[in-house]
Amino acid sequence: MNYRMITYILGWILIFEAIFMVLPAVTALCFGESAVLWFAATAIICLVPGILLTQIKKPVNKKLYSREGFVIVSLSWIVLSVFGALPFFLSGEIPSFIDALFETVSGFTTTGASILNDVEKLSKSMLIWRSFTHWVGGMGVLVFIMAFVHLSGAQNMHIMKAESPGPSVSKLVPRIKTTALLLYSIYFVLTLVEFVLLLVGGMTPFEALNTAFATAGTGGFGIYNSSLGGFSAYIQIVVVVFMLLFSVNFNSYFFLLKGKPKEALTSEVLVFFAIVAASIVTIALDISNSAGSMGKAFLDSSFAVSSIISTTGFSTADFNLWPELSRTILVLLMFIGACAGSTGGGIKVSRIIIMFKNLWKELLVMIHPNLAKKVKLDGRSVDHETVRSVSVYLVAYVLLFTASLVLISIDNHDLITNFTAVAATVNNIGPGLEAVGPTANFAFFSAFSKIVLIFDMLAGRLELFPMLLLFNPATWRK
Repeated sequence: MNYRMITYILGWILIFEAIFMVLPAVTALCFGESAVLWFAATAIICLVPGILLTQIKKPVNKKLYSREGFVIVSLSWIVLSVFGALPFFLSGEIPSFIDALFETVSGFTTTGASILNDVEKLSKSMLIWRSFTHWVGGMGVLVFIMAFVHLSGAQNMHIMKAESPGPSVSKLVPRIKTTALLLYSIYFVLTLVEFVLLLVGGMTPFEALNTAFATAGTGGFGIYNSSLGGFSAYIQIVVVVFMLLFSVNFNSYFFLLKGKPKEALTSEVLVFFAIVAASIVTIALDISNSAGSMGKAFLDSSFAVSSIISTTGFSTADFNLWPELSRTILVLLMFIGACAGSTGGGIKVSRIIIMFKNLWKELLVMIHPNLAKKVKLDGRSVDHETVRSVSVYLVAYVLLFTASLVLISIDNHDLITNFTAVAATVNNIGPGLEAVGPTANFAFFSAFSKIVLIFDMLAGRLELFPMLLLFNPATWRK
């Protein structure tokens, strides 16, 4: 285990977090808020140990292997969240540190679950920090750091694989640093385009920036208690479009820019949009009577489906009040989630496809034992390692989900609330049903349950294994 390299990268995490404090600090100055002191204090608290860890005893051996990659990613996100919670806690705007940590983890993991009963009581600078955590966490903070900091060798692929969502990760170009820079360039441009379109729709710069950050990271933190329910149909349509755009594998945008549309339109992308279309039509028909008009039904359905499958978590209507068919579809979409390589959460469409193809293959083998058949995706055979990792992931997912559900049931809340609370946090969605519905929050859970759900958010964002490996003694052996 290369401990010196681990602490070196954690130092860079703290330095970058200090830099991240500039945006909310400037916002506080613009609005004349005293919170600027707390962002400055947090920046110093991050900067001092960050400089010490990166400048004193620099690592001689900079090689990283798979277990270092997993440990670096998991510890980085924990450190990022703990220090990121300080402005909320020190300012007193969220007086409980567990609550402040829950809100921060929810932000960085792009979950969007909140413990705030009245989000509009937060200062403008805290709101911008809250939304900015979505944007930072959306593409991955270590991917961001790799775009600007030199980390030697191809071993850095272990970090990208551990942090990036999906069953497999590939380099777009030979150098990892260039790949990271390309991904963040696409991410930044899409965010900027949405920001401009929201301004055109009548949002103030502050509203548009918060909304663009939250949409890009598919996080869903709103700055109003009504989320986006009070905005025009134009604004809602723009957000729907970008929630779906940020749910697509970013490799597809790279191939489009390279003039390779066939490689961009993968089976995962096509299945994803097929699921979205079928869900929107079904729910729209189901809620047409209560919506008042078919147009309103389609708008509400489109927004809810896009918000849930992208795991953004914005809301314009209380889908907790919809008929059981619509609620059931939305719960299923919570588990499916977005495409691999996007900023969305969930199990991922590619895993669902591989799982069904593998099931079909096994059924055929039962009938024809001598049949030699491989799982294929986009005309190419899926290697055994990827199929195996999908199976192991699903087992780990079910075990974590079950354990979390049992643990938070100690609070004695109803089953639907507990089930959808775990689903909303493990899949990084935000709202669930019943007591954690789109008009409610997670404040009523005990501190113990909040810690369980915090772990679920981190595990869900990091594809389970980096967080689970922290508890394996073999991970820490030299």
